[in-house]
Amino acid sequence: MSNAKKEKCPKPSLIDLVFSWSLGDVLNQNLCKHQVKRIPETFMSTPYYLKSFIPPLILETHTELFSSMTTISQAPVREFSSIETSKGFKDPGNLVYNVLFKQMGNAANNHGREYEPGVGDLIALTNVMPKRIEDLNKPNRSYLIAYVLWWDERSDVFIILTTKPIFDQSDVQTNKQETLFAVYLINMITSVRIWNALHQDPEGMNKEVIERVLQPDSLGGEDCAICFSKVKNSCILSEIQDITDKSNVNDSQEEAILSSMSLSVCRHLNNVKLIWGPPGTGKTKTIGCLLSALYRLKCRTLACAPTNTAILQVAARLLSQVTGSIGHGIFYGLGDIILFGNPKRMKIEEHDDLLDIFLDYRAYVLLKCFAPLTGWTHSLVSMIHLLEDPEDQYTRYLQGMEENPDEEVDSDEDVISRVTKKNEVERNRNSIKKAIFQAVKENKEKQKRKGKGKGKGKGKGNGNGKGNVMAMKDDHKKHDEEAKIPVVPLTFAEFMKKNFNALSGRLKFCIENFCTHLPTSVISLEVVSNMVTALGSIESLESLLLNVNASHECLKKLSNEGSTASSLSKISYEKQNLVDILKSLPPLFPVPIFIEESDVKIFILENARLFFCTASSSAKLHTCQGKDKVELLVIDEAAQLRECESVIPLTLPDIRHAILIGDQCQLPAMVQSKVCDEANFGRSLFERLVLLGYKKHLLNVQYRMHPSISLFPKKEFYNGQILDGANVKDGCYQKHFLKGEMYSSYSFINIAQGQESNWRSKKNMVEVAVISNILGSLFKECISKKNKVSIGVISPYKAQVQAILEKIGKTYSGKCDFTVNVRSVDGFQGGEEDIIIISTVRSNGKGSVGFLSNLNRVNVALTRARYCLWILGNDATLTNSNSIWKKVVMDAKERGCFYNANEDKSLAHAITTSLIQLGQQDALLKMDSLVFRDARWKLCFRDDFRESFARIKNSKVREEVFSMLNKLSNGWRRSYPTRTAFVLEGTSSQLLEQYKVISDIFLIWSVDIVKENSSYVQVLMVWDVLPSSSIPKLVKRMDTIFGNFTVDKMNRCKSRCLDGKLVVPMKFEVDEGCSDVDALSKPFSSLSLMDKPKSSSSFSRWQSKQS
Repeated sequence: MSNAKKEKCPKPSLIDLVFSWSLGDVLNQNLCKHQVKRIPETFMSTPYYLKSFIPPLILETHTELFSSMTTISQAPVREFSSIETSKGFKDPGNLVYNVLFKQMGNAANNHGREYEPGVGDLIALTNVMPKRIEDLNKPNRSYLIAYVLWWDERSDVFIILTTKPIFDQSDVQTNKQETLFAVYLINMITSVRIWNALHQDPEGMNKEVIERVLQPDSLGGEDCAICFSKVKNSCILSEIQDITDKSNVNDSQEEAILSSMSLSVCRHLNNVKLIWGPPGTGKTKTIGCLLSALYRLKCRTLACAPTNTAILQVAARLLSQVTGSIGHGIFYGLGDIILFGNPKRMKIEEHDDLLDIFLDYRAYVLLKCFAPLTGWTHSLVSMIHLLEDPEDQYTRYLQGMEENPDEEVDSDEDVISRVTKKNEVERNRNSIKKAIFQAVKENKEKQKRKGKGKGKGKGKGNGNGKGNVMAMKDDHKKHDEEAKIPVVPLTFAEFMKKNFNALSGRLKFCIENFCTHLPTSVISLEVVSNMVTALGSIESLESLLLNVNASHECLKKLSNEGSTASSLSKISYEKQNLVDILKSLPPLFPVPIFIEESDVKIFILENARLFFCTASSSAKLHTCQGKDKVELLVIDEAAQLRECESVIPLTLPDIRHAILIGDQCQLPAMVQSKVCDEANFGRSLFERLVLLGYKKHLLNVQYRMHPSISLFPKKEFYNGQILDGANVKDGCYQKHFLKGEMYSSYSFINIAQGQESNWRSKKNMVEVAVISNILGSLFKECISKKNKVSIGVISPYKAQVQAILEKIGKTYSGKCDFTVNVRSVDGFQGGEEDIIIISTVRSNGKGSVGFLSNLNRVNVALTRARYCLWILGNDATLTNSNSIWKKVVMDAKERGCFYNANEDKSLAHAITTSLIQLGQQDALLKMDSLVFRDARWKLCFRDDFRESFARIKNSKVREEVFSMLNKLSNGWRRSYPTRTAFVLEGTSSQLLEQYKVISDIFLIWSVDIVKENSSYVQVLMVWDVLPSSSIPKLVKRMDTIFGNFTVDKMNRCKSRCLDGKLVVPMKFEVDEGCSDVDALSKPFSSLSLMDKPKSSSSFSRWQSKQS
């Protein structure tokens, strides 16, 4: 099978170990804990070093598998369409099956849990859609898991290895049909690669770099004096200076580059260099310049990173420094650079600029160029024959038409011809790449559909190897009989132009891609120059043929005189010139012949000089090295890479030196198992070498953050060693995206009213509301001022990230000038935005902040912003935590950057609305609350009101109640005819008010009097919120209370003072004659209703209706 991805599974293997676990073992959290010991800082030997990582690797794998089991009801699922024993199947020993899955989107019952298989996946096989763990182990289908070994992209056939036979003998004999599902558990490909690296034979493996880092080294990270001197006194220095001058690097960056370059000439010892790159210090630029210098010197180098995102950034930086066209869209030298990995995980389609160096794309286009019947060699010979003897070629064409009139052109070649023709006038290289890459996908999808269509109706699970998969291969030779329409042969002129255009399209395609994609060791600059000349000649002749109006005889005799003699003479000259150039190419450029894409990939990897991939994917190079040695390893974000994973590239054959670039003050690799975390399983080689005292080259100027943002991190995490670049100190770097000091470059915004959830992953919905409000304000400002702004919203908790995403929805999607990126702190490492909003979430009376106190996590969160950093949090909680966050809050207060969210009217409204929606109204039902603290009237709430309000479940109704209370507190009153629901009689008719809120619900209130210092003042007493049917009972009870009021008190309550149309509270001096001072000064909290209103049946019915 071609285009196959295969992961070898040696014995003993991690797969065997996982397969040996029963379901009970997987659910036993203590299964592997006792084997894990703390990984030391120094090691006695290489075998001891390698063995130290094995127990925590096993436990981490077990923890990941256990975690997936606990969420099995949400696991991705896909139904099998065919399962057959594979070639080499053996029971026991090698339970390997060929499987096909049903097409994506056809399984309507998957509830959005569609599984997309991949190599390295560990899956469970079940006969039901699992809703709980027990569904994986049923009497008729016991616990069975499988590992995805291989994927043939052409046929979409997967090969899986299972723990035990999928079908028993009776199923095979009776050809029993059974619906089976694949349930995704975890992907083990990285763990398997680490396992394989740790289980290498110590005697046969490359230990040169590993042995250098086992023990403390007094010269660790130091420059080799001999080799450093060589670099300074050689042409290498001028190359470096040329690159650094163009890139405008600072002194610390240039020093790091120069020191690292000395390794390229060092042959007498092995070394590991550390480059310390704090946030914003131009780490990626430094790596780009370093790799650019190594590229120019043709030093075979492997550049790795822990994640696809990080390696794509480095590759893009390198390309921006080395890419330069030599004409006709040709970029000679790119063939020395290769990027490889999983295209889906890399999302390579989103990176047009990287397609030229991506392995899959390059292999595809080169395979078309190498094809023996339609590629370069065939097209070259055909073009020469066409130009030298067109009449003979036309005769052959006519003979061919008689023998086979319906011959079709290869579909992929049609795509290439269409693409090149489409861009004849205006050549757009990116559009060509996109079209070809899309052709790759469409061609593979077409082959998959074709294969699956042929398999329809075949038996499933017969186990005899003769079902769908084999039938798909057998049926490949069958063709449908279709009605044939007679084809009229082309005239000579039509034949000449059509064939010239077709061949020229193929030749141009081959030339451009040979010059761009072949390594310089395969195609010389002389050949490239000749090809470029040929390309120009082809285009000239193409243009002349397009414009000349020639007859049959004219094209036969291009040198004849006639009405178009001048044009034909030019055509004749260009024809001969092109023939001479094309004939000169074969001796200079022997083209290799490949049939399989996998062979082309090996050819590319063996001849490339600069490799980009993740540390895990570098395992591919263990079996594909080439003639020249890959001696230098560069690892970006090295402090995020588990040391055991760095063993994969470090032990590649011939690696002599390593350059690690990172920052141990930022987040390390994620580790799920707490035991493994405590055992230093997540620690990087970079961090361990720092602990051992290795020398670090510090990049000491930061160019990202406004000085007010960088001030705290520089002092707290980097001991003041980092300087601010001139660009961030410039006045234009001071930006105000919103009005108010609260939204200056740096601020801590205190949100005291929020409450954190008690779930495992916490969230704070009040902070979510504030963030949504700020984003809305930013968007309005951006639109009105036509500014372009990027915003990052960061939180340590996944639940908070999800809550924010759900709140804002797709409001800002597709806004090219206004982007909002919401991620966890861990997910934002390496990123930066114009504005960063941090949601700290924690809000409790204990000062508990959990893993929020992690210094590395705080450092990452505080260093992502360019212009503005706004931190949202609860002052009291963070201060009482006595963690780094206490320092953050105190620093903000000392610098005058501390603000209360409720000081901003818009944020106060957002907080209020959120609290009401959440049913957390207790904080609001106070006279000094956000809603009423600035109101004209003071409000007093009776317990009856609080109880009734708490029973309202509909958030819209709660909002309407508070909206009415807010208006009443500011002096608004309804006109009399519209405000009553029940005609009052007796004493209540003089004081009691009933306002309709919504539907059949009424707010019951009155004016009362309380003592305030030496005066009495009118206040609003809120008695209850009730359905109209409950008002009569309340009125009867209120008559009793109001009946005890004195006449003077009644008069004071009924008095009104207007300020325009608004009613304002009145004050009365004590000596102005309130006849019953005791009654007036009696606190209303002591007043009691003899018969407190309970939830009436009518109220309950209304509640259920509203809910």
